[in-house]
Amino acid sequence: MKNILSLLIVGVIAGLVSVFGYHQLVIKDSTIFIEENEPTPAIQLTTNSGFSKLADAPDFVEAANKSIDAVVHVKNVSIGRQARSVLDLYFGGGQERRAVRGMGSGVIISPDGYIITNHHVVQGATEVEITLNNNKTYAAEIIGEAPENDISLLKIDGEDFSYLPFGDSNSVNVGEWVLAIGNPFNLTSTVTAGIVSAKARDLNSRQGVFQSFIQTDAAVNSGNSGGALVNTNGDLIGINTAITSQTGAFIGYSFAIPSNNARKIVEDLIEFGRVRKAVLGVRGIDLNGQVAKELAIENSQGFYVSSIESNSGAEKAGLIEGDIIQHVDDIKIRRFSDLTGYINTKNPGEKVNVSYLRNGKMKSTEVELIKLAMYRINDIGLEVTNASTDELKKFGAKNGVKISRVLSQRLNAEQLEGILITEINDQKVNSIDDVERIIDQKTNAEALKVTFKASKNDDKTYIFR
Repeated sequence: MKNILSLLIVGVIAGLVSVFGYHQLVIKDSTIFIEENEPTPAIQLTTNSGFSKLADAPDFVEAANKSIDAVVHVKNVSIGRQARSVLDLYFGGGQERRAVRGMGSGVIISPDGYIITNHHVVQGATEVEITLNNNKTYAAEIIGEAPENDISLLKIDGEDFSYLPFGDSNSVNVGEWVLAIGNPFNLTSTVTAGIVSAKARDLNSRQGVFQSFIQTDAAVNSGNSGGALVNTNGDLIGINTAITSQTGAFIGYSFAIPSNNARKIVEDLIEFGRVRKAVLGVRGIDLNGQVAKELAIENSQGFYVSSIESNSGAEKAGLIEGDIIQHVDDIKIRRFSDLTGYINTKNPGEKVNVSYLRNGKMKSTEVELIKLAMYRINDIGLEVTNASTDELKKFGAKNGVKISRVLSQRLNAEQLEGILITEINDQKVNSIDDVERIIDQKTNAEALKVTFKASKNDDKTYIFR
């Protein structure tokens, strides 16, 4: 028995010695082998030192700090009177009431207090109230309005305001990081981030009004209208204007007026009191695969010229029907909104270089832009042009302007397009300059009295309220 126990003890000791030896000789050597010969993993653990190496990650702090004090809260206030008796209805009087019609955002664009916002934010306002990021409140004056472009220019008294100068929206690239700054849901100084999703988006061409928006996925909601779209340098590259949504809330698409277009509108409002629109003098259609097939041409991008306006810069420069505009200066033209977006930054009399395809060969010419000989009567949704001597003779009229397009769905385009307007508010009109002058003299509350001439013996007068 003792012998058996002795053998068992010896066996256990021998086993322990064997395990210890294996561990020291084999496993230790193997560990050293792995450490010496395996390459360092390419993916590092997400430690603090790893995050510090993300040098290319966007930093929005500086851009937000540069911009946030220049973005203001805009309150649209109307003043009316509540009648206290029947006599008040006849003789005026009554208790004065102030009602908030709407709220939005604005951007201070100069140290002396000029502010740009959307026209729909302040439309119909009796008073406009501005609140800065430091909660100071100012009464604002409406300096000028451009309803067609949804831009209004305001002014508050003071100096040394924080402001954002206009940046160059032509240099903006798809995929670039941007910030939207405004007052959504009446929450002041809100900053959201996104990227530029597309450029030269046109939302209103069906109504005869062509725009060229920057599209972004930065969250924009009610109250953001008129706020700033800035890049990561804090440059003002757009004025936030619209969203596309069935619910009225942001769902991933928002649109901004490019800064170059907004700057031109502001400069015109300050200098002329209205927007002076320059045109090439061409009409046509956007090219795509289907249109190219119908026209039997190879190009599926560009603007196809279908007609040239008489005495326009395009006619004088030699452009003809069938030309395909590819570039204007350094701007690539893929569709009409690319063309209008760039031309709308120019003034009548300026010259641009137009590159175009004719019979498969690339050509270029210099075109002098002319002033658009057209005026939109936004109150009733009509576009008018100057009438020629032959057109006046056709209608048996001594004066008048021709209705070139009906923009309002409430009006019958078939009955109105091509006929004349001879008087507005009991004043004879001989040209679109007369129309513009009369409309400018009218107050927002005043009705519009218009006399139409559909034939030699058919004159009708209507009052639009």
